[in-house]
Amino acid sequence: MTEKLFPTTRLEAFSDGVLAVVITIMVLELKVPHQDGVAGLFSITPILFIYLLSFSFTAIYWVNHHHLIRRVEQCDHRVLYANFTYLFAASLLPFFTAYVIDKHSNSFSVALYAASMIFTGFCFFLLRLAIERLLRLSGDLSREDTATQRKHILSLVLYLASIPLAHFHPYVALGIITLVTIIWIIPTAATPCTVSEDNR
Repeated sequence: MTEKLFPTTRLEAFSDGVLAVVITIMVLELKVPHQDGVAGLFSITPILFIYLLSFSFTAIYWVNHHHLIRRVEQCDHRVLYANFTYLFAASLLPFFTAYVIDKHSNSFSVALYAASMIFTGFCFFLLRLAIERLLRLSGDLSREDTATQRKHILSLVLYLASIPLAHFHPYVALGIITLVTIIWIIPTAATPCTVSEDNR
């Protein structure tokens, strides 16, 4: 029996809407400082940094999501549910962003923030595996996909390492999270390679 496939258009539109709401909710955490002038602005620098980090995290995931989904014209139930799982993880980011801001980036809040990054990254990894399964079946899987998988796993390991590090050096842990975010700014370009009939 042939597996039922669905156009990716609604999946992309719904995902775009959810991520737009996520970013909108996060910006509500930005409050005008009580102090006037440069001193007041400087006092909320840590808040602005966390917001910028969370905004960049969400924006870069949107770019990589677009880059990944455009590889296929149709998707199956695995992709749909994997995408919903990823969106669920992404929708929690405003809460963890507000938490780390409210707790002034203390050890526990930064560790929790890193844990949310792991959860989101893992859910996106499941989506990547679901898409790559379709690419493998169609013979469109590229050599770069394997490299991207390794990059994704390394990112999760770095997020994991930042959790115990946050207990001693929360700002160093935030630095690692920032580094992982930066390395995903440009998605890996995929060059299709031919898959033999025996491997399909």
